[in-house]
Amino acid sequence: MKKIIIFYASYGGGHLNAAKSIQECLSNNYSDQNLEIELIDCMKYVNITIEKITTAAYREMAKKMPWAWGRIYADSQKGPLAHISSRSNKIMAIKLLKLLREKQPDLIISTHPFGSQMCSYLKRKGKIESKLATIMTDFAPHDQWLIGSTYTDFFFVAHDKMKDYLISKNISPNKIYTTGIPISAKFSQKFNKEDILKEFNLKPNLKNILFFGGGEFGLGKTKTVEIFECFVKMFDNIQIIAISGKNEKMHNNFINIVEEYKKSESVRVLEYTNKVPELMSISDLVVTKPGGLTTSESLASELPMIIINPIPGQEEENAEFLEEKGIAIWIKKHDNPYELLKNLFNSPQILENMRKNTKALARKNSTQDICNILINNL
Repeated sequence: MKKIIIFYASYGGGHLNAAKSIQECLSNNYSDQNLEIELIDCMKYVNITIEKITTAAYREMAKKMPWAWGRIYADSQKGPLAHISSRSNKIMAIKLLKLLREKQPDLIISTHPFGSQMCSYLKRKGKIESKLATIMTDFAPHDQWLIGSTYTDFFFVAHDKMKDYLISKNISPNKIYTTGIPISAKFSQKFNKEDILKEFNLKPNLKNILFFGGGEFGLGKTKTVEIFECFVKMFDNIQIIAISGKNEKMHNNFINIVEEYKKSESVRVLEYTNKVPELMSISDLVVTKPGGLTTSESLASELPMIIINPIPGQEEENAEFLEEKGIAIWIKKHDNPYELLKNLFNSPQILENMRKNTKALARKNSTQDICNILINNL
């Protein structure tokens, strides 16, 4: 029997969702390999108090002081903060060692840099012999992912520019695989558009806009409401599926705008849905902040993006990369959303070119490709 541990950490939902996609793929497609797979929050395991404090701090900064998170993100690349982070992870790695000695995994997969750092430190000290795989869950590299890279056997990245960056950091090209970020297998499925339109009471022959206005950090900002109102008020040849997530205030704002402009026929406001793959499959455009997972799902669905409210740090770097590749339009704080959107909708070729550009980065089979590489090398 081969034992596999998948480590994640609860700083944003993307790390967990990537880990779950890998677990699901391994469980469903490699039954003949006699695998034992466990999914573990590495930070919660080593110190639940620290995990609660740090994840709560991250959420509060992302909501209320995104500039502070951006500063921490930048400073953790180098200098004192980078040293503190790597040193604290060495201390916490000792606690993780107890688990690894008990489980004796053949392979450790990490979707968060803390798991990668702790395990590479233990491997450097000769405490473990497991193969180590790091899955980078953003579209821009960060050096925290690369600490202990000598003892990491596999790096999985979103695109070739990231691979080039890792090579520039003296990481062997033989360790680096451009697979994309893991996403659910549902994004590889074919859906019946008529059935989905009927399920959500949408009309055919109109552009469908998928608008993510909630999410883990709420995106509860005036700009989000302004952009949503612009779509509802200014454009008649579209339908909007707005997902407000856990943000009750945002949900109420959306409903009030729909009622004010009498657009209940063309706008659906949902608090939650487990049918994102289906909705992406019928959409022409997605409005969202550019987290690694949502971006990967949008690319797999060949969807151009309107980017709003990226968190400073990795999400702003993602936004810059997507704009550079002609896949997204980033509506910034002082931009006039109406002018940007009018130009987009009045120039169908722009939207079509954006859609074509998604194909160069889309990795629909990312999860399967990652799993194939790992299993073949076990």
